[in-house]
Amino acid sequence: VKDTKKFFKRSDLARKEQDDYFRRCGYKEDEPSTSSNPVLELELTEEKLPMTLSRQEVIRRLRERGEPIRLFGESDYDAFQRLRKIEILTPEVNKGLRNDLKAAMDKIDQQYLNEIVGGTESGELDTQHDLKVHEENTTIEELEALGKTLGTGDDDGDQDVIDKFLRFLLGVWAKDLNSREDHVKRSVQGKLASATHSQTESYLKPLFRKLRKKSLPADIKESITDIIKFMLEREYVKANDAYLQMAIGNAPWPIGVTMVGIHARTGREKIFSKHVAHVLNDETQRKYIQGLKRLMTICQKHFPTDPSKCVEYNAL
Repeated sequence: VKDTKKFFKRSDLARKEQDDYFRRCGYKEDEPSTSSNPVLELELTEEKLPMTLSRQEVIRRLRERGEPIRLFGESDYDAFQRLRKIEILTPEVNKGLRNDLKAAMDKIDQQYLNEIVGGTESGELDTQHDLKVHEENTTIEELEALGKTLGTGDDDGDQDVIDKFLRFLLGVWAKDLNSREDHVKRSVQGKLASATHSQTESYLKPLFRKLRKKSLPADIKESITDIIKFMLEREYVKANDAYLQMAIGNAPWPIGVTMVGIHARTGREKIFSKHVAHVLNDETQRKYIQGLKRLMTICQKHFPTDPSKCVEYNAL
């Protein structure tokens, strides 16, 4: 406060005290940003990039996001730049709930329709629409030997064994479907079986990605390790119990309630991530856990054991 004044306002005194405090603490105020609008900042910093997408692809992506495909006086390049800004500012697109099985069946129907329209030679009919088989160059005996090392503390080794075994089962399933007669493949049940395999493969892609990057969460990895170990030992009842333990759990609140009252209770420490249903956590986890259950069924079908160790023996 200036000394020439015989009076001062309380707000001036408070501001002066605040400035003195900041100066003693070495605090420096950040300079205000030149622009608070990210769109304007993007326009100022953007470069004249070449148009890397076709006009049809630009139209498709704009329609997916509910945006107009062309504004008044806008060129194709301007529409591409507008799409680029939209994708940077709002990268996620809400596509809603999708029927993956129907999409897989539509894809198979489209393949047969293309065959009818285009025409193929008789020798190509049996193999043209076969499912893709990933050759793992391994046998069930080698995998059973590797399964004895599961759960011994080597997390990276466990994830490698899980990845190999699941891919091996997908290959066995695909070879079995490819060996069917052509009229069986074209039937409704045949198309449904092929679509189920394609859907399962797409469901398991996030799991394979986590296994490859060694980034699978520890609690889920522990449960999947137990499931794979029991499957390699052909203890399918125990594998099914481990699956239910992972998917549903045995907690009194399996959907994730962690505070059931205002007072702490003695059994509250039992409510943590291992006792919460992972199948309900998010859509991606639900899908690859469902795909894992399908592979458990395929494993029991192709590598049978005693009826007492099987789930619903002779029901497959």
